[in-house]
This record gives sequence, C-alpha cells and structure tokens, in this order.
Amino acid sequence: MKKSVLCAVVLGVWSFLLPGAVRAHHGDAGRYIAEVTSLTGTVAQFVMVNPHAFIVLDVTENGTTTRWTGELNGPQGLAKSFGWTPDATRKWVGSRVTVTGRRLKSGAPYINLTERARIVLADDGQEIFRTANFGNPVPADEK
Repeated sequence: MKKSVLCAVVLGVWSFLLPGAVRAHHGDAGRYIAEVTSLTGTVAQFVMVNPHAFIVLDVTENGTTTRWTGELNGPQGLAKSFGWTPDATRKWVGSRVTVTGRRLKSGAPYINLTERARIVLADDGQEIFRTANFGNPVPADEK
C-alpha cells in the first residue's frame, strides 16, 4: 500500500515538473500556409497509424509526378466519423482524388488535412472526407 501511494505521489510531482511543451500535443506552429489549396492525384496508399493517419498521392503537374503526403486525423476518429478502417480505405487505392487542405510553407510535398479540409473522388465528385470547419474563412489570428 505504501509503495502504491509513493508511486502515485512521485508520478504526480513528476508530471508537474515536466515542461509544458513536453506534455502538450504539438501544434501547427506556423508550419502551414493559412489559405487552403486543392491538389488532384492518384491514391498510392492510405496509412492508418497513430497519432495521425496519412494519404499518399501521386500528383502530376506539368508532366512531372510528385508524391504528396496528406496528414489526416487519428485512425480512431476517422473510423468513428467516416467508417474508415485499413480494409475500407484500400478500395480507394488507385483512385483519383482531389484533396483540399493547407500546404507546408517550406514548399515540401506535404498537406495538412486535419482542419478546413476535404477529400473528393475526382471521377464522380463523391465527398469521402470533410472536416467540420471546411469552407470556413481563415481565422484572423492566422492571416
């Protein structure tokens, strides 16, 4: 009993001593362009891993194909909100999609799809993913 109480006290003190940045979930930290952009490409892969799932696209522009990665929310949230599972997402591999999200400021082929984002099947226009705030204007503090 004494050992359990001591462990609980040590754990509690330790958690307050850790810097907030270590305990906190990462933020965007200004890594993304505030305005959304759309890209159309072919789905190469869906990666359903924690803490974020990913969609990998081959996007061809001006005759050059670039492999893009789109960061989504966590797989549990995607399963709950959209019914996505590793098996369910396999049906879209090879499909053309249009993703709308925020690109990295560095210009690297990476797009954030966790807010103000959506994914549409390019051939039939079916929307397969949409964040709750898709279509909202850029918040004033991001301009």
